[in-house]
Amino acid sequence: MSSLDQARENNLKNIEAKTGKTLAQFRAHIKQSGLAKHGEIRAMLMKAFDLGYGDANSLTHYALASDGQSAAAAQGASTNDVVDEIYTGPKAALRPAHDRVMAAIEKLGAFEIAPKKGYLSLRRKKQFAMLGPGSKGRLEVGLNLKDVPATERLLAQPPGGMCQYKVFLTDAAEVDKTLIGWLKTAYDSAGE
Repeated sequence: MSSLDQARENNLKNIEAKTGKTLAQFRAHIKQSGLAKHGEIRAMLMKAFDLGYGDANSLTHYALASDGQSAAAAQGASTNDVVDEIYTGPKAALRPAHDRVMAAIEKLGAFEIAPKKGYLSLRRKKQFAMLGPGSKGRLEVGLNLKDVPATERLLAQPPGGMCQYKVFLTDAAEVDKTLIGWLKTAYDSAGE
């Protein structure tokens, strides 16, 4: 079993422990709801069981028997193919910043890349960062950090989201020592 599969399994066990509900009970509740779309199911689970976004998202993938990968990745496309698809059209201008962030992260050590529809999830034992085009022509770097004060650049996010902080970049030159330091802190806290 890969470390990513093990992380998914551990996440589901933790959800069962937190809620007192089994995976079979969650599946039955989802089926009974009549909902079929991922986003609708996730929203229903968040409301019905007071779950955070990440836990509800994991349960939705479990119930729909998907792994959260993009359609392209699920059809055997490489990570590079998925990244090429993400950075097309007006988003192509963000690719140099993406590549520079990835080059900095690769120097930190081993990690897994889980390509999604519009971004990359970067994981060790757990997700430490997300990277992809955001709104307003900016590259969005989501970071999972604890006990780090927010700044004008390191923007705290509402609880229950996929990441605790976000940094927005418009140029590869913005990949500096400060950002790399935050990435290293997130990487280190995500375990081996």
